[in-house]
Amino acid sequence: MNREERNEELNNSTYGAPRQVKPLRKLKRIDAPRPAEPEYHGLHEAPSIDIRIEGEEPPRPQITEQQYHGLHEKGRDRLVESADDDDKPNKKKSRKDTIIKLTSILLSIAAIVTLFLNMPILWYKKSGQPDERVSIMTYFKRWQPTVDIEGELEKPQMNLNVDTDIVHDDFTDGLDLPQLVEGQYTVLFLGFDEDLELTDVIWICQFDIAGGKLNILQVPRDCAVPNYTGNETTKINSVYTYGDPSVSKIQRIVNCVQDDFGIPIDAYVTTACFDIVDIVDLIGGIPMHLDNEIIYEADKIIPKGDVVLDGKQSEWFVRFRHEWLQGDIGRVQNQRRFMQAAMKKLLAIVKDEGKLKLYSYLNTIYKNKWIATNMSVEDLSKLADLGSTLTMENVSVDMVPGEDADYYYGPGPDDKYSIYSIHKRATIDKLNEKFRPYQRPMLISESNILEFVEEYDYQYELYDDTGMTFEELEKATEPLRNPDMRPAWKEDE
Repeated sequence: MNREERNEELNNSTYGAPRQVKPLRKLKRIDAPRPAEPEYHGLHEAPSIDIRIEGEEPPRPQITEQQYHGLHEKGRDRLVESADDDDKPNKKKSRKDTIIKLTSILLSIAAIVTLFLNMPILWYKKSGQPDERVSIMTYFKRWQPTVDIEGELEKPQMNLNVDTDIVHDDFTDGLDLPQLVEGQYTVLFLGFDEDLELTDVIWICQFDIAGGKLNILQVPRDCAVPNYTGNETTKINSVYTYGDPSVSKIQRIVNCVQDDFGIPIDAYVTTACFDIVDIVDLIGGIPMHLDNEIIYEADKIIPKGDVVLDGKQSEWFVRFRHEWLQGDIGRVQNQRRFMQAAMKKLLAIVKDEGKLKLYSYLNTIYKNKWIATNMSVEDLSKLADLGSTLTMENVSVDMVPGEDADYYYGPGPDDKYSIYSIHKRATIDKLNEKFRPYQRPMLISESNILEFVEEYDYQYELYDDTGMTFEELEKATEPLRNPDMRPAWKEDE
């Protein structure tokens, strides 16, 4: 539009003449790239100026910060590559930190539990001792699960005659047990008949702790002890039931043993013949070699040869006496063979299955009350540990010296009982040799043993020295049999 046209249009507009509408121009599409959006800078941000000194190294490029993602945001698992690409070391470090944290937590829990178990929060009460507050661990160690059956033992009134040349102030046997004499620990083992009245098995088991030995003294059930029983038989197996009524039953037999044999009794273990059945079955039987079959009754027969005695057969074996030439003495001698085989089985359990297996058996025996004892869980465990270290040559068994005799309780010729008269001098010599290792020698006058056959009238001294080690017993044969006692129904064979 030139100047003249613009003047004409202006004039027309000025005078109100209608204005002619000019058609719109057609737009052309241009496919040119859009310019990049300008980078945003704050209102007060200073421009970037290169102020390096001449010859100076340019600055390193900055690594862009990783984009933040929330815990539950999609894409959390997408990794942002870093300049050094150190993802794998971070994984290892994270796993190591987790293990350290978990270990710390477990150690803290263990420390708290240990602290709790060792806090004195329980009252421990024991007869004859002041009450004291103890921890759970101490309470469990002192726990006596079956002591209520027979009761506690009284402190012995006997003179212990400790040999101070050996047991001096600094002497210790290395085993912390409630001992009457340091260095030794003596357990009285009693086996009851089926009526729980007569103690037909009496063993004095003395652990020579300092010497690493176990010495067992078998006391024949027919030993005459008239001063300690009211039964007319005078036999020691009746003391438990017919002894001094002013003390407990277990204390009666303990007093008799201590006064006659001069051995202080630290603890006791009792069991019945029917409990032996369960105990033997629990441990899987007792392997033995029998020279001949044993006929306990017509329908109760143990075959000869290599056998594994089950519970019932073990009961028959230790109680069998009918065919032995020496009667009850034959039974006593046969019982020591069973002892040897039983100990060998226990040692095999420890060797093949470990001490924990032996402890589990003890726990089952405790739980079912197949034995009664005043020993605590800790005491029995310590003795089991000691026993598992003994060798067969360090375990020996002896029998109280003596001989058969008749005891007349009435005026008639038939008013008599067959008893076992103890040989007093030979017995005391054996006690001093093996069963008083940390006591001074016992004098004849210090023993309450009564002899029914005087020393000058002894018929024989066959039983004065019957000592054998368990190593020797492994090869021992059965006692002599009496052919006249063979069952009639076996005569035809």
